[in-house]
Amino acid sequence: MAITLSHGGPTIYRSAAPSRQVLVGTIEGVVCIERDATGSGWHVADRALTDKHVHAILIESESGTVFAGMKHGSLFASDDGGRSWERRDKGLTEHNVYSLACARLGGGVRVFAGTEPAHLFCSDDLGRGWTELPALRSVDTSRWSFPAPPNVAHTKHINFHPRDAATLFIGIEQGGLLKSTDAGQTFRVIPGMDDDVHRTVINPLDPDRIYITTGIGMYVSSNGGATWEQWTDLQHEIGGYPDLLVLHPRRPELMFIASAEKGPGSWRKSHFAGSRVSKSTDGGRTWQILRAGLPDRIRPAFEAMCLEDWGDSFSLFAATATGEVWSSDDGGEHWTEIVTGLAPISKGDHYSAFVTT
Repeated sequence: MAITLSHGGPTIYRSAAPSRQVLVGTIEGVVCIERDATGSGWHVADRALTDKHVHAILIESESGTVFAGMKHGSLFASDDGGRSWERRDKGLTEHNVYSLACARLGGGVRVFAGTEPAHLFCSDDLGRGWTELPALRSVDTSRWSFPAPPNVAHTKHINFHPRDAATLFIGIEQGGLLKSTDAGQTFRVIPGMDDDVHRTVINPLDPDRIYITTGIGMYVSSNGGATWEQWTDLQHEIGGYPDLLVLHPRRPELMFIASAEKGPGSWRKSHFAGSRVSKSTDGGRTWQILRAGLPDRIRPAFEAMCLEDWGDSFSLFAATATGEVWSSDDGGEHWTEIVTGLAPISKGDHYSAFVTT
């Protein structure tokens, strides 16, 4: 089995055994990294779509179809595990794809794609035809914007209620959190947090517990989004700019977060993000900075992270805007830099802040 490591794709997996392949989304295409035969190391096994900046990779588990969403490059799909690709974007009127997700709906599989400008599309035939869900923009969009040029908001993250896939949570950066209970036919804005929404993570055993990472910290709801509390802020030790957040699907009080010290505006001036990965064992109330093999306050930003639960233990992968991939196969206790020298793993032009020559 393969899993994916990209900025705008899925981040939590359950497998029978540790995956031998990880498909990584870089600014120079999809890179397949593979465990060595001994299981003790990793190597680059394949590269594809090398002229594309990949924002999001998704593997649809029933068909095995792999999707890749591109920055200004539309959407491609592979039916052979990523070895060959074809463009699948009929009906996709926006071609800057930021986020991908899929769920079983109406007896079949529906794939969702979020774009910049912020729109939402869906496909019921594995990407061969796409339909826009215009209700996403039926709310007040007058404040939807983004600080960096061209100052246009994007659909950064797509998630589903763990017991009802017709309930969608859509994060707009910047614009806020939107919720639909009818598979995207209607939407409403969920107030109560900063409108620079990064990720929505839902406790699968207690779906009323929802976590949101934003540009000024992490917010938590214990009542399905009716009210929110801010649990971390700009001065918190985990970092003031949390983005990537994963939890263990069978032990959801166990969480990992990757956060930069400050936001991207500061990176461009200092060429330094000061990123760190932290662990919580109490559902996000307290955090421990991870340092066993993982450098603390590293210069680049972590731009992708995923967790794979494989029964006896679980693996974590984290990738940077300067092309390194770090991994732990013992639940985050010890980390190793498994691949270096890749093209940047980056949302938009984040990587350019760390190019100093």
